[in-house]
Amino acid sequence: MVLGACKTALAVVALGAAAWGVYEMASALRGDPRRITSASQTPAVKDVVLVTDGVLDRRWIVDALALPKKATLMDLDLFQLRTRLLASGQVQSAALTRDFPSTLTVRLSERTPVARVMAQIGQEAPRMFLVARDGVVFEGVGFDRTLLDTLPWLDGVKLTRKDDAFLPIPRMEIVADLLGKAKLEAEHLYRSWQVVSLARLESDGEIQVKSAGIAAIRFSIMEDFFRQLARLDTLIDKVRERTDQPLREVNLAIGAQVPAAFDDPALAPVPPAKAGASRAAAAKAAPTLTLFSNPPRNPNP
Repeated sequence: MVLGACKTALAVVALGAAAWGVYEMASALRGDPRRITSASQTPAVKDVVLVTDGVLDRRWIVDALALPKKATLMDLDLFQLRTRLLASGQVQSAALTRDFPSTLTVRLSERTPVARVMAQIGQEAPRMFLVARDGVVFEGVGFDRTLLDTLPWLDGVKLTRKDDAFLPIPRMEIVADLLGKAKLEAEHLYRSWQVVSLARLESDGEIQVKSAGIAAIRFSIMEDFFRQLARLDTLIDKVRERTDQPLREVNLAIGAQVPAAFDDPALAPVPPAKAGASRAAAAKAAPTLTLFSNPPRNPNP
């Protein structure tokens, strides 16, 4: 019995020692490289492998990491390198792995732009920045110029800079929903969109779009965007049956009866509403095209 107890105790001690050794080795790999082998026994980093779901290439990674020439894998502070990559804004998440003896593997998840914005930093000339769905503003590297030219410009936003980066634009995910729905369900309309204004987003819950043929299209964030896009498409078809004159404004934010204001006075016999008038007054003041005899009812919108 004594011998059996001694064997059990020795087995427990051996397992504990092995577990402790594994833990110490993992801690050394994640944290302080000095806890295991010295730099003189490890070759310098020879290769950086990039795995990404976006457009950044290996050259950008090498420049962004700026590794010392003779640095070994154990010399690298992975947390600091990850912070350096995330500072670009284009990188949403990054994971760096030491692959011994001399390879650093970098896995990235990149942000996709949904809009463009012009901004000025200090005394520099204004330049273009990209905006992602989560409101992050970044310079953008590696994107195809043809793709960027299809993105609408943002207006009515105030950019705030902190710690060498712009703060995210609030509620940008709502705007991204509208743009994504338009691009997916009504691309023929989306292609003509030039400017998206957020000036009325906080005050009135509206997003205003300027297109090639309509100076102002007002969307409500309180109603499904697909329904509003369908009404807009139908209204444009009806207007084109009547005239080729451009529309000044289409207000989709008041329901099924959509007011359409024209630049030509002959097409707008009712005078426009004065500034500060209510939505109902604005709807009565502008010539309207009723798309539905009664507003559609859906108990489960």
